[in-house]
Amino acid sequence: MNSRQKQHTNSQQDLGDKQLNQSTHRQSAKEPILALDKLKKYYPVRGGVFNRTIDHVKAVDGVSLDIAEGETLGLVGESGCGKSTLGKTVMRLIEPTDGTIWFDGNDITSTSRSELREIRQNLQFIFQDPASSLNPRMSVAELIQEPMKCLTDWSAKKRENRTFELIEEVGLNESHLTRAPHAFSGGQQQRIAIARALAVNPKLIIADEPTSALDVSVQAKILNLLDRLQDEYNLTYLFISHDLSVVHHICDRVAVMYLGELAELSNTTELFKDPKHPYTRALLSAVPEASEQPQSDRIILDGDVPSPQNPPSGCRYHTRCQEYIGPICEQADPDLEEVNGGSSCACHHYTDSAEVSPSEE
Repeated sequence: MNSRQKQHTNSQQDLGDKQLNQSTHRQSAKEPILALDKLKKYYPVRGGVFNRTIDHVKAVDGVSLDIAEGETLGLVGESGCGKSTLGKTVMRLIEPTDGTIWFDGNDITSTSRSELREIRQNLQFIFQDPASSLNPRMSVAELIQEPMKCLTDWSAKKRENRTFELIEEVGLNESHLTRAPHAFSGGQQQRIAIARALAVNPKLIIADEPTSALDVSVQAKILNLLDRLQDEYNLTYLFISHDLSVVHHICDRVAVMYLGELAELSNTTELFKDPKHPYTRALLSAVPEASEQPQSDRIILDGDVPSPQNPPSGCRYHTRCQEYIGPICEQADPDLEEVNGGSSCACHHYTDSAEVSPSEE
């Protein structure tokens, strides 16, 4: 372990320094490596005698954001908010309903399957459950080399050398290459999945809850590994998670999703210090703290998350919002607008409409 990793693991101050340094790098980038413009993914709901489409589940509904080269953008929210669907749509594992996906300067929204072969050399995915995503009939060497065979024209010797290099990079050794995935622990399986994602030298990796199935001690090792690999290969991450502690540890910026839409987008330090959206404040208040005193500022959300098939009118959060200000919340869907501190927030508290009296109809 190098000195940077030790500092990263043992010093909270160093975590802040890392985020500041990476944020500076992000701000100096000229063009985003990934940009989404009003991206939508609707799933049809069929019914009736003729099994026609009668409605849609709006899993992702008009999301716009960008990620700079070398940046880690966290995507957080409750289960069912659409964050995993967004990641898979960006990867084109599922097809978008509307909107535009720009990757490395190219519109890949409607790129043909054959053209995706070249794009996926630079765009890879780490799935949430490595045990399910790794073929149990293949050896570790075969798993790592599969994307090389599918996406490159590398020689057998080059693939073999790359495999040896990667297995060492993720903290395993050559003796593991002949084994099957079931012979490894969850943390080791995730290391194999990371090596597989790195196989073809991608520019952007979408990591869908890569540590959620692991215990805390293993989580820390995987996060430090991802951090080191990012520095070594100049990787960009879209890091999907429901664990705000993990997001605080690794991400430069954070996007908060609620019912398929973005509620807030901010740099990590600003979001944890001064969250703007009421939903973000509720999420942060639920993060456990190491204290003998009970948390007095815990925000309890009323009711369940509404159905994405029939989301509330106006602001989708108004049915659970602890800061409801009146009919405007039910009538108008707030845009994601920049507010003080460089954050962007979709809330009527930060628009001219916030001046509307609760009694006005």
